[in-house]
Amino acid sequence: MLQIKDIAVVILNWNGKALLQQFLPSVIKHSNDAIIYVADNASTDDSVAYISKHYPTVRLIQNKLNGGYAKGYNDALKQVEEPLLCLLNSDIEVTANWLQPILEVFNKDANTAIIQPKILDYKNKAFFEYAGAAGGFIDKYGYPYCRGRIFNTIEEDKGQYNDIKDIFWASGACFFIRNTVFKNLNGFDESYFAHMEEIDLCWRAFNSNYNTKYVGLSTVYHVGGATLNNTNPKKTYLNFRNSLLTLVKNTDTNVFIKAVIRMKLDGVAAFRFLLQLKPLHFFAIFKAHLSFYKNLSKILRQRKQLSKRGNYYKTTSIVWSYFIKNITKF
Repeated sequence: MLQIKDIAVVILNWNGKALLQQFLPSVIKHSNDAIIYVADNASTDDSVAYISKHYPTVRLIQNKLNGGYAKGYNDALKQVEEPLLCLLNSDIEVTANWLQPILEVFNKDANTAIIQPKILDYKNKAFFEYAGAAGGFIDKYGYPYCRGRIFNTIEEDKGQYNDIKDIFWASGACFFIRNTVFKNLNGFDESYFAHMEEIDLCWRAFNSNYNTKYVGLSTVYHVGGATLNNTNPKKTYLNFRNSLLTLVKNTDTNVFIKAVIRMKLDGVAAFRFLLQLKPLHFFAIFKAHLSFYKNLSKILRQRKQLSKRGNYYKTTSIVWSYFIKNITKF
């Protein structure tokens, strides 16, 4: 039977002293006997010195370089032995008893490999947060959406998702995974650098017959965009590139047809940015596709090596449902 002391809460940090000052106290206060780590991605501020001085019980892991979210966690977690891993963003405020409901689900179902709690908006705590909300799904063409958030429509939390639910992907903002599963799946794909690597990992877990769950009895609050916000064209580039990469790597059948349809939909999104007078985002999508073509041979090699499984989507096209049929809530 797993216990709280079997959980490693691992916070990845890069030049985030201010975030650590603000949010680490809540993690320490509410995590009971869990082992808390800060994995530093070669920060150039005094984050490491701050942790060493003010939080000597927190275990420090110092990565040699800033490899982004994916490589940062891959490198750090080689040094973590606890059976359960909680990958926690540095801009998360946790709440009392946030770990116990998660632990109970892991103990109840041995095939549950990944869990996400309820993620609410730190800046508007009555509403869900964009990155994960109440658990994620994807459509046939690889577009992600959440219970509580479809594109830019975010629901108010009225207890409608206070449940335990099978989902397709869990948010990397607060991502619980069994240590053995993380390592069996070879961790995150480091070519992502940041954004959507957790969806890729969840898809690979799904294809290997593991379960991912949402546990709405555990709540955290996420600032979101603290390191790269939604208005940054680099985030647009990473999201579109990595989403297309994830689809081609992991989808089961008719990959060519799905990829072509997906690229056409991305083209519509790009011209929508132009109409909104956001040319940098238009060019970000263009660059994302160029990067995808450049790396296509590598992606196809990965595809051949990975197992596949059907019935991964609940909605054929979330784009059609949202923009054409005006379905804005899960």
